[in-house]
Amino acid sequence: MLIEFSVTNFRSFREKQTFSMVAAPRLRKRENLIKPAVKGEKLPDLLKVAAIYGPNASGKSNLIKAFDVIREVSNRQPMAHPVPLPVAPFRFDATLIDKPTRIDVHFIVYEQRYQFELALTEKRIVEERLVIFPEGRETLLYERKHQAGGDIYRFGAALEGGIDLHELWRKATGPQTLFISQAVANSSEELKQLRIPLLWFQGGLSVYFTHSTPELAEIAQQRAETDATFAEALSSFLREVDVPITDIRFDELESVSTNLSRTFLDSPMAGRQAKTVFTHRTTLGDAEFNFDEESDGTRNLIGFWLLWQLLTLVSEQGLALIFDELDTSLHPEIVISLVTKHLYSESPGQLIFTTHDTHLMDAKLLRRDQFWLTERDANGATQLRSIHDFEGREGEDLEKRYYEGRYRALPIIRRS
Repeated sequence: MLIEFSVTNFRSFREKQTFSMVAAPRLRKRENLIKPAVKGEKLPDLLKVAAIYGPNASGKSNLIKAFDVIREVSNRQPMAHPVPLPVAPFRFDATLIDKPTRIDVHFIVYEQRYQFELALTEKRIVEERLVIFPEGRETLLYERKHQAGGDIYRFGAALEGGIDLHELWRKATGPQTLFISQAVANSSEELKQLRIPLLWFQGGLSVYFTHSTPELAEIAQQRAETDATFAEALSSFLREVDVPITDIRFDELESVSTNLSRTFLDSPMAGRQAKTVFTHRTTLGDAEFNFDEESDGTRNLIGFWLLWQLLTLVSEQGLALIFDELDTSLHPEIVISLVTKHLYSESPGQLIFTTHDTHLMDAKLLRRDQFWLTERDANGATQLRSIHDFEGREGEDLEKRYYEGRYRALPIIRRS
């Protein structure tokens, strides 16, 4: 699960900005918190949900993209031809153009706390450092720094594998790949010290954007074809959010020619031998619709359901589900319903999302420290802060104060 995330010199982020899931003390709504189980350490409670607000172009999506850098880079494989890494410097400051983006993330996986530091440009990994905290003691696993003569490595005494294997991992690591990725790719599954944090980078830190929901809907549809329990749960979810679907059926398709199958080999629908039919019920009777005939809103819900299933799993991996523009895919009342359900669930998963809709502020579900704000300063740089950083009292009308400009982070509309 996520403890804290910092980013420097990335898109609209100039100076180091830190997003924290550490709960502020002395606020109520204890059901909104997770008590992290960490071996040999007593850590502060963490938040289960965080909502990020701010005007258009204030940096909300850039924060989500910064989260996604770790996932994307950790999944990179060595390539014959260099492909730019997914970072871009803060362009309004000429002194930062050639400086690396820096990311620092603190997290917990399987009751163990880690800190990972990464510095990179479009061309290469500049720095990489992984620290583990057994019984609360800061212990270096490895450190990599790029200098004029090449990459310099320092391996901690606690790093498993031995000198010869460490040297193999070092030689296998290219300028655009992470050392941790190559170490895991070139070691047996018995060596789990680096494998566990890498798997969290690749799947535990799950980032999604609005444009990905159609693809997720296709995946959910295919999953439903082979898993009757999943199909029933999906149907139940849709009814719960007032989509009158009473049944999901899969009709076999006529066989297609080999050549036609090859033509669509790379399509998400490749090799499918069934079509999905949804039964809708109204007072006038039932009607059937193919998946392709469903509204964009229904398909968005189906795609989101796939993510929601991941979040509801009770897992020691500690999933952090991060979603950009959640209100684009879901109606505000559905968001409130889902957030409420998650807060009262046993799942240790965390839900983090950007939104413009302030219904959650009015719903009084979340604490002051669960609302985060982005705004641009006079230099065009994103400033990130929690509502709890502003003077105020618990229980005040957050939505009203937000629109009054008490927390800033509102668009300035110039009228002629």
